[in-house]
Amino acid sequence: MAYSKFPKKFIAALLPPAFWLGAWQLGAFLVELHVEGRGNELLLPYPATVALALAGLVGEAAFWGTALTSLARIAAGMAAGVLLGGAFAALTCWSPWLERLFAPVIRIVRATPVASFILLVLLWTGRNQVPAVIAALMVLPVVWENLTQGIRATDQQLLELSRAYRFSRGKIFRLVYWPSLTPYLRSALTTAMGLAWKSGVAAEVLCLPRPGIGTEINHAKQAFETADLFAWTAVVIALSLLMERGLRRLIQTRTAGERGGEGRA
Repeated sequence: MAYSKFPKKFIAALLPPAFWLGAWQLGAFLVELHVEGRGNELLLPYPATVALALAGLVGEAAFWGTALTSLARIAAGMAAGVLLGGAFAALTCWSPWLERLFAPVIRIVRATPVASFILLVLLWTGRNQVPAVIAALMVLPVVWENLTQGIRATDQQLLELSRAYRFSRGKIFRLVYWPSLTPYLRSALTTAMGLAWKSGVAAEVLCLPRPGIGTEINHAKQAFETADLFAWTAVVIALSLLMERGLRRLIQTRTAGERGGEGRA
């Protein structure tokens, strides 16, 4: 039974990427026919060309330093945005006056174009710090809104019961708030991860920090190296997916550990 299901699962997992790679291959072939030559590599390179460019990048020592530096910048910015978003969510739910004070500013941050923030932050700080600051600013409103909903959705009867039993604040958070916040936090992180990478790399493209993935994307664009541009974009997508999976695993592990602790108690 298990062996018969394996090919079906394998085919189901393989079919979507195979379809889109085929569509990409067909599109590059049609562009080549249209431009009558290998000029399609400038407009839409073949998947194999991008794969070769990516393999060439991975083989260079400088690639790993560039990728890890951008990863560190964006991870730091996202962590700061999550912490600030959580702090503002707690403050605005605790006090209506603080909500009137901070909520409009956070909504303005969410509505302001990323390019405007990039140029403003570039005036106020060094170019190497801009991607982290921009990532934090883009993550903050998403986390604030989701955690605010999670806090307000917490069961009030459980809160009253925990206070009646004189639970400590830490125990109330761990046993009452955290189970309510977990799905909202997971949703916030999933959305914020994409925003952090898009905005952080966009900031690198405009500010040109060294080293940086966005800087390499800008150089590939200026040199008309479309295959390298596609390859660096693939690196951004891969790092974003790895970070998202790692955060999900961390939340699931923490939740499972607390459930196990409750069971032993």
